[in-house]
Amino acid sequence: MNHFSPAFRHFLGAAVVGLLLTSIQPAAAQGPGSGGPVPDPTDPTAVPIDGGASLLLAAGAAYGLKKLRQRRTVRQS
Repeated sequence: MNHFSPAFRHFLGAAVVGLLLTSIQPAAAQGPGSGGPVPDPTDPTAVPIDGGASLLLAAGAAYGLKKLRQRRTVRQS
């Protein structure tokens, strides 16, 4: 982050602090639960975590390989 100007770094820091402060307010304003149905503790919750996680992992690996190949071609030329 040394290549950014001090004014931009100041603006970026203020923006991050502003976003954090505005995101705290809605989180503190949440009321109590609606009293909805209580899940059965003997029945495990079926959550399809693997589908999205494996796609994100494959996309990250492909992006990493692309960046490595770009870096290799820049160094060779």
